[in-house]
Amino acid sequence: MAAPEFFASNLYVETLATPRAARSKARSDLLTAGLAWAQVAADFTTCAIGMAATQIVSTLCIARTPHLLQMQDVAPTSAAFAIIAVLLLHRDGASRKVSGLLGIRATERAIRASVQALFLLLTIRLLLGQLVPWTSSLIALFVIPVLLILEKQCFSSIAGNLQRRIEGSLQRAVILGAGDVGRSVVSNLRQAPSIGLDPVAVIDDSRECDEGALLEMGYRGRQSIPVDLRPLSASLLKGYRCDMLLVAIPNLSADKLAAATDAAHQVGSDIAVLREIGVERQPFSEPLDLDGVHFTTSRERPESRLYSLIKRATDILVSVTLIALLAPLLALIWILIRLDSPGPSLFVQERIGRNGAFFKILKFRTMFTGAPRYARSPTSSQDPRITRIGRLLRRLSLDELPQLLNVLTGTMSLVGPRPEMPYIVDHYDARQLLRLRVKPGITGLWQLSADRAFPIHENLEYDLYYIRNRNVSMDVAILMHTLIFALCGGV
Repeated sequence: MAAPEFFASNLYVETLATPRAARSKARSDLLTAGLAWAQVAADFTTCAIGMAATQIVSTLCIARTPHLLQMQDVAPTSAAFAIIAVLLLHRDGASRKVSGLLGIRATERAIRASVQALFLLLTIRLLLGQLVPWTSSLIALFVIPVLLILEKQCFSSIAGNLQRRIEGSLQRAVILGAGDVGRSVVSNLRQAPSIGLDPVAVIDDSRECDEGALLEMGYRGRQSIPVDLRPLSASLLKGYRCDMLLVAIPNLSADKLAAATDAAHQVGSDIAVLREIGVERQPFSEPLDLDGVHFTTSRERPESRLYSLIKRATDILVSVTLIALLAPLLALIWILIRLDSPGPSLFVQERIGRNGAFFKILKFRTMFTGAPRYARSPTSSQDPRITRIGRLLRRLSLDELPQLLNVLTGTMSLVGPRPEMPYIVDHYDARQLLRLRVKPGITGLWQLSADRAFPIHENLEYDLYYIRNRNVSMDVAILMHTLIFALCGGV
């Protein structure tokens, strides 16, 4: 059963009231982010203290040669080990939302990261010619993983209690289906509050469950959750103040799935659909994995915070630098446009940005003022609408330079899909709306392709590929190719 394309249905709207689920998720994400940083700090502190303690203990108690202990070497070694361990934990996904009734994954990561960090540290020190006592290494190999595991267990318990006590930190989840999958989902959500969902009810009108309560699986106590035998409806979800509907029925018919999706949308709830074996994960949706039970959610997959920070910092730095360096050129172009043809030097047009937001795009005017403002863009330099100076500007791609101001204000980015005109977006289908998931850019893959002479929405693969695979290296590569493209001349 393929997951529906519910995640693209609410993108292009002029005014869309923020659903309650989105507001609840924002509060939950804020607490989750704070706990993630606290977890990093706890991991660093535990690893640093553990390494320092093993060095001191091994030297004082086992080697019995206190004069060999150099305190100035303990702190740098401990800090280096802690940094390596934290980076390995982050790479291994320790900061992600994880389930697991037994906490096996967290323990597995703690063991692997601490052992790998220790061997990396020993290798670096040996390469630098710094000998490490084998007793210290042996003690660290056993002590530090244990300390890290205990720290993670304590932190998980404290964080879980904190999330349960703070109002709005957990989203209210309703599970559709009281079968084995539904039981497993309830157990996972109850035992792993870090996922951010609190199961409040199970809906199942199949009459297979007649006790009115669903017992939770797991050895940490058995709690019950009510089973509602009424048919799923928007009013029922509203009564439970549902933030997330999890469809936990395998092979659900297309009609029932459509009805469940519609009910969730009516109350502003997110929806997660059980992903069947062999069905590919939707490329733009945030996955939800609960101990082998995989869901495709209506939530957009979150962008890496580090990538977002680097991308925005790069946009600001590059745009400010280019505006300062190119100020004389910008002034010259401004004057030449005014001398070449009557009318303003800047061309301002309304475009559609990220998530359907309207914004004013800035360009140097390259066409006569009598040309229709929202007509199709020229595909040839011989288009009669283009002015003489406009041909040169378009050939060298200099007409896009004012968009550096759009980048600076945050309505655009240096790299991204080109923003389209409203009347074209009005006719977008669900797949074409996917290009609105990221901030539009001055340049991108489509702009550098041979298909740039054809309509953007007819060449989606370039933008969709970028959205799926975007990273810092790709952005830099696109900017470098843009420079070459501009020097060689464009349309």
